[in-house]
Amino acid sequence: MDTIDRNILTCLQRDATLSVAEIAERVGLSTTPCWRRIQNLDKAGVIRARVALLDPEKLNVGVTVFVRLRTNQHSHDWLEGFAKAVADMDEVVEFYRMSGEIDYLLKIVVPDIAGFDTVYKRLIKAAKFSDVSSNFALEQIKYTTALPLDYVS
Repeated sequence: MDTIDRNILTCLQRDATLSVAEIAERVGLSTTPCWRRIQNLDKAGVIRARVALLDPEKLNVGVTVFVRLRTNQHSHDWLEGFAKAVADMDEVVEFYRMSGEIDYLLKIVVPDIAGFDTVYKRLIKAAKFSDVSSNFALEQIKYTTALPLDYVS
């Protein structure tokens, strides 16, 4: 991956609705070679998807909750069942298996505390936990989906 590829990715991360011609102009290529590079980045799996980022406030899911889960269950079957249950919860927008004292971390978006309580009840019904801790975000200070490209070799 060279500088031109990184510049193409920068353009796409900022605005995936740009036309190939607009991207080509910004990175100093003609349209066809730019299109080929984008196709190659797609085929290589570097570009996973092109999506629209929606405003959670305008969709009535402006409350963000981070949920830390601990469990005494560490079997493959337990994780598979829990992961499937979480996959079916649209409110869970991020899901991580962690190292350290916390086993799993979830990012959940809901309209309000009552909405979170409903999701919480679904979570504890889906699997057994030794501890569930939740934190409500008061303010989003930084949010981006753009990945740093300085580390690409």
